Amino acid sequence: MTQRDQTSTRIKICGVTRREDAEAVVDAGVDAMGLNFSPRSPRCVGIEEASRLADAVADKVCVVGLFLNHPAAEVRQVLERVRLDLLQFHGDETNDFCAAFEMPFMKVHRVRAAVDAADLQAQYPAAAWHLLDAYVPGIPGGTGEKFDWQHWPETSGSGLRLGLAGGLNPENVAGAMRRLRPDAVDVSGGVEGPRKGEKDPEKIKAFVAAVRAEDAVLRETL
Repeated sequence: MTQRDQTSTRIKICGVTRREDAEAVVDAGVDAMGLNFSPRSPRCVGIEEASRLADAVADKVCVVGLFLNHPAAEVRQVLERVRLDLLQFHGDETNDFCAAFEMPFMKVHRVRAAVDAADLQAQYPAAAWHLLDAYVPGIPGGTGEKFDWQHWPETSGSGLRLGLAGGLNPENVAGAMRRLRPDAVDVSGGVEGPRKGEKDPEKIKAFVAAVRAEDAVLRETL
């Protein structure tokens, strides 16, 4: 994701499927935009459209490609056609699999019990980022559900870059930041209109404004 000062929380808008939504992400000053390649998701985009979306925001935001237990050949097929800056693995991929593409990657962990930062680092030492999301049986992500935030790990001194996902929206993201102090926040359904995959530009702006306002409050407490 793009580099900001250490007191700024990175913002990722995931599941972008339309050119106008990609433009709204850029206009709002978001750090990263996620393109979902999982056919199980209502937010899945094909390679051709993903390529157009990535080109539309090139050098403006970090473009993240989301994969879910894809064979390596399919990941490489996407990489040949789509300009991605970061890979996001949402399934049962091993550290060696994730690292094999020689690109920075984020590993998603579906939380249903207490998380230990040392365990995350031991399992995925090559990960640039770890993203904690809600565990919902049979649904790998994008559920709009929160996990029990008491399971959030203690990361002081670990050097772990940790993102929060799951049930975030413009109304609750500031409270989540205040309590957990994540390095990044990731939202999809929380900034959508009535149809999945179609973002609401006003909700995106409101989400970003809430994050930046809370960043300012947190800076004052340091």
